[in-house]
Amino acid sequence: MAGESTPLNYVPILFFVLIAIGFGAVSLLAGWVVRPNRPYRAKLAPHESGSPLFSDARVQFPMRYYIIAMLFVIFDIEFIFLFPWAVDFKRLGLLGLMEMVVFILILLVGFWYAWKKGALEWD
Repeated sequence: MAGESTPLNYVPILFFVLIAIGFGAVSLLAGWVVRPNRPYRAKLAPHESGSPLFSDARVQFPMRYYIIAMLFVIFDIEFIFLFPWAVDFKRLGLLGLMEMVVFILILLVGFWYAWKKGALEWD
């Protein structure tokens, strides 16, 4: 492998990508050929495949919904940072531990702030 050129090393990846694209195209084509095609007027209606419109789609959501969604994303990102840290914990040593403690404290301050603002109260 040392004598090969670099672009030749990417041929298996290109082959895999072509197989994946081909599989997707064949799957879509097979679905198009096999599925029934019997449209009727209610099915062709512009709203939810013919179900009747019962209210306006523009509904105001409470601000608490957005804050809870942001907290979910923040704690999800926290896990993304915690997992590699935990895997390499021994090599990072005390400095790595202190950095992660500061990181978790910053997130806990944000959580506490959201709690005090009433965003996390469950009615």
